[in-house]
Amino acid sequence: MKGLLFTFGLCYGGAIVSLFRPYYGLLIYICFAIIKPEALWHWSVPQGNYSRIIAIALIVGWGIHGFGGFQFGKSKWIIAALSAYFLWGVLSATVSPNPGLGFQYVEGQFKIVLPVIIGATLIKNRRQLMQLAWTITISMGYLAYDLNQAYFQGNNILQRQGFAGMDNNSFAIGLVAVVGLAFFLGLGSKKLPAKLLAFAIAALITHAVIFSFSRGAMLSLCVVGIVTFWYIPKRPAYLMLFVVGLTTAYSMAGNEVMERFASAFVDEGERDEAASNRVVLWTACLGMIQDSPLVGVGPDRFTKEVFNYAGNNEGSEAHTLWLTIGAELGIPGLLFLLSFYLGTCALLTIHLWTHGKTKDQDPFDRLVPQMVITSLAGFMVAAQFVSLEGLEVPFYVTLLGAGALKVYAIGNSSGRRPRRRIIMVPTSTPQPPEPLHV
Repeated sequence: MKGLLFTFGLCYGGAIVSLFRPYYGLLIYICFAIIKPEALWHWSVPQGNYSRIIAIALIVGWGIHGFGGFQFGKSKWIIAALSAYFLWGVLSATVSPNPGLGFQYVEGQFKIVLPVIIGATLIKNRRQLMQLAWTITISMGYLAYDLNQAYFQGNNILQRQGFAGMDNNSFAIGLVAVVGLAFFLGLGSKKLPAKLLAFAIAALITHAVIFSFSRGAMLSLCVVGIVTFWYIPKRPAYLMLFVVGLTTAYSMAGNEVMERFASAFVDEGERDEAASNRVVLWTACLGMIQDSPLVGVGPDRFTKEVFNYAGNNEGSEAHTLWLTIGAELGIPGLLFLLSFYLGTCALLTIHLWTHGKTKDQDPFDRLVPQMVITSLAGFMVAAQFVSLEGLEVPFYVTLLGAGALKVYAIGNSSGRRPRRRIIMVPTSTPQPPEPLHV
């Protein structure tokens, strides 16, 4: 019942609010895209167009308020790469042997790309960045809490069923894309309740990745740990916190998980069937890229074409996002998508190099780049092991980075109105005193 009230309240109440405050509509849309209420509370929330209702209200409110601001600063390159990736997908779908299937893919990507572009126009200050970071973190944190609760009750739903149509590998990648946000929010939060909440979410997400038994996600979690260690201040308190987190994660893993993870690094002759089959499918992707390097074989057509390259894998997914995009959209489509993610990391890294040690800089200006780079580093490694073009979370994490670059260019701080200072101006210029005559 709580799930039903939460969904209806945010959907219909949020739709009204979106007309006046479209950015809040964006946050609700992102929350729904992550938690997927129909799947999370499937016993009480009926199937409905909740995200669509919010999206329509968001677009209307966005239009009423002048379509936001298009002064993106350096983030214009990120938005340009995303737009080029989407338009190249439209071109590939148009020339595809099956345009109907291709435009189904385009429709799904449009539901992700448009909110990101709208969000980039609406973000204006650091307060909005913090709201976006917490929305992503709490939404994914609640899912991690729900999955942990089921796990400790003896039902590992994530490993056996996945979530919302995604298997354990696919959903675990979404978890990895948020753990960096959670940790750095805990590191940077000044209030103790917020700090404890963020660290608790980071622990829940880490444990969920571990009991997902996804080797790719566990490997990417190690990457997140390495990047996190690179960014944290090398002072005793922070190093102790990192060691405690590392020790806790290792103790939560257990022997079964460690054996599963170690199987990813065995010799070719000792690989299990799943690992060996992935190499065959990745080779098939490279064959498609070689045969159709410009526009690919068409969106969502890998499963239809794989028979010609790996006959015993008909209907199989490639289990790699990057090679799948290259095979289906061609090399330009792959380069545009890589530019969207890598370009964000590069621009944020440059910002850290050039402004990260400025004495008068707001610590939040270092926090956001660090959390975004850490999360995207983990995602990009994990994405090599699963085909999931419609995973929304990394797009919204990248929006956070693009929004930060825009805010840094604008120079606006918290979004609060500055206090008025009253300056007393004399009405007349005082005259010097007359000299004394003795």
